[in-house]
Amino acid sequence: MAAVPEDAAQTWRKEPERPCVYVWNERCLVMTLRALFCLSLLSMSPAALASKCSVELEANDAMRFNLSTIEVDRTCADFEIRLRHSGRLPKAAMGHNVVIVKSADLEAVDADGIRAGAAENHVKPGDTRVVAFSPLIGGGETASVRFNPARLDRAAKYAFFCSFPGHSALMKGELKLVP
Repeated sequence: MAAVPEDAAQTWRKEPERPCVYVWNERCLVMTLRALFCLSLLSMSPAALASKCSVELEANDAMRFNLSTIEVDRTCADFEIRLRHSGRLPKAAMGHNVVIVKSADLEAVDADGIRAGAAENHVKPGDTRVVAFSPLIGGGETASVRFNPARLDRAAKYAFFCSFPGHSALMKGELKLVP
């Protein structure tokens, strides 16, 4: 093997006898560290790479959400709940939405929503107790709702539920603010 010149640490060149081997230097170190970082990102699960300011919520024809708790990071400027109706029944027969309220207000907001009717997505127009809500959707459809977590009272407990008549008994969960 040829002798490595003293200035090898500052240069990027091939050794004459071994054209495919590079002299180890600072550039090699930087490239190696970048490659290791990229590999570590690839090894992470999709959930770990997903934004902490959004969540996928699924509803089905059995009147169930796939989540019983949604954690909302207080530091998010905007939080999104993406609702997907995985069933097949139409909106008129098995519509779903997601409504966010203080837990103490859930039953009253639900009752007012039933009176408001499907044309209003079963949410009373202008109801100040409602933090946010999505439109009603039927089988195979999607909708989303966004809200600012800073608007939520840290001391209060929050819930999410489906306001389609009769659904809130089964389709509800806790919305938790996390630091």
